[in-house]
Amino acid sequence: MADHQRVHPLQDSDAVAPSNKATTPLVSRGSFRSDGGDPERQYPPPLSRTIPYSPAKPPRRRCSCFKKCLCWTISLLLILLILLGILAAIIFFVFQPKLPKYSVDSMRITQFNLTNSNSLSSSFNVNITSINPNKKIGIYYLGGSHLSVWYTGTKLCEGSLPEFYQGHRNTTVLSLTLAGQTDNATGLLQSLQAAQQSGSVPLNLRAKVPVRLKLGRLKLMKLKFLVKCRGNVHSIGEGEVIRIRDSSCKFRFRV
Repeated sequence: MADHQRVHPLQDSDAVAPSNKATTPLVSRGSFRSDGGDPERQYPPPLSRTIPYSPAKPPRRRCSCFKKCLCWTISLLLILLILLGILAAIIFFVFQPKLPKYSVDSMRITQFNLTNSNSLSSSFNVNITSINPNKKIGIYYLGGSHLSVWYTGTKLCEGSLPEFYQGHRNTTVLSLTLAGQTDNATGLLQSLQAAQQSGSVPLNLRAKVPVRLKLGRLKLMKLKFLVKCRGNVHSIGEGEVIRIRDSSCKFRFRV
């Protein structure tokens, strides 16, 4: 027997009511979807990396060859000066150098007259005392020295020292002969006579003496002693022993 189909009546509650909800078209008429993007899905803006600002460093300048040579030269000179300073300090503390002392003890005029040609011929015998106060330093007096006697800027006579060695703490008395001739000496004699009447005649003795110092067994480089002695005498006359009222000597040296 064939199955009879049963038809059940549709209940009102089972009926599906049509939806009255209005729908809005996703894309308006006359436009495309890609014009405004997807309105339902918003994407955040892409992230951008911020790079901190730093000023550009200037390019390094390479030192030229001349500047390098100048830098090396200055450095070598500074090193040399430092070494010389150290050497000088060692010499000073070890040898304790002291300046030599000089004094004019006496002067005697052997010739002092005016010739027919109006020139003054003069000859002096001078005794000079040289003192070396150093304990460990000797002095070699070399050739080429020069001594002269002056009166108010006019040279009266000149001579030189002998070559000799002066040892430690030594005192040496030197007897020297100085001679010279002065032209147009009439005014000079009148000035000397006026100075003798006042009882004080200024005379200057100047000396340039090349020497070499000896430190122990070491001989140093050549130096030059410069000595200037100022003195006042009572009178100047031929055959007279000049009496020195007062005198003072200054000493310095140069390389």
